[in-house]
Amino acid sequence: MPSSVDLAAAYAESGVADVQEQLDRELIGLTSVKTRIREIAALLLVDQARQQMDLPSTAPSLHMSFTGRPGTGKTTVAQRMSQILHRLGYLRKGHVVTATRDDLVGQYVGHTAPKTKEMIKRAQGGVLFIDEAYYLYKPGNERDYGAEAIEILLQEMERQRTDFVVIFAGYKEKMETFYSSNPGLSSRVAHHLDFPDYSDQELMAIADLLLEAQHYCFSAEANAAFEEYIGRRRQLPFFANARSIRNAIDRARLRQANRLFERMGDAFTKDDLMTIEASDIRASRVFAGEVEGHHPGLSPA
Repeated sequence: MPSSVDLAAAYAESGVADVQEQLDRELIGLTSVKTRIREIAALLLVDQARQQMDLPSTAPSLHMSFTGRPGTGKTTVAQRMSQILHRLGYLRKGHVVTATRDDLVGQYVGHTAPKTKEMIKRAQGGVLFIDEAYYLYKPGNERDYGAEAIEILLQEMERQRTDFVVIFAGYKEKMETFYSSNPGLSSRVAHHLDFPDYSDQELMAIADLLLEAQHYCFSAEANAAFEEYIGRRRQLPFFANARSIRNAIDRARLRQANRLFERMGDAFTKDDLMTIEASDIRASRVFAGEVEGHHPGLSPA
């Protein structure tokens, strides 16, 4: 048994810092979420140090709850969290399996258990990320088998607590109702992370990151137009934070391409090919008070 432990060396050797830096690059803001991720990593490193010093240690509960609206980074954080747990030796593989109600709940007697267990099997060694988890619970419907899926998850979360991690995700208010429906569920989820909506300034920074990654830029007028777009889009239904911004940039690129194509006889400079103009932004139906491109099955912009 060593006489001391070097947490700094253990942290550097784990490679966790690389994952955290990647998370900082990928996601604007989310300071409270990133702080909680660092706290969890610190807890696990200290837990390992205690084991090395022959101090009592119990396997920490790692099941989590991510609450927030769409497009706030929940899926990305789940992926990075899985990588951190893998690098620290708490998960064998570090992959993420995403599931919804349809993946877990059957339509007749005897159908739910094998579906749920198959998803758990696929997630072993990694994370089972259950999006819109509250749809598993449908009170008052005797023919619904969501409660059976929840019970199986609870059993396996306890029995296989060192072999996979469950992250339940969804809107905050609905998730609170979901947890209140089953006291055993709430007690098995140790870490609750809330993902706030992005501010207008953060959404603009996200747009700049997306443009830079694709070698595009806004003209000064387009920049002002997109700031106005963000304010208008936020007030319309189905707003999805970073996801809505990504879709808006994709449509602006489409309009820019059509604008250039209509002048195909001209010679274009590199700046022409890179620059999105105000007209490419203001052509959006959002400026007429309409949600652009929304219909069932597609994410709105």
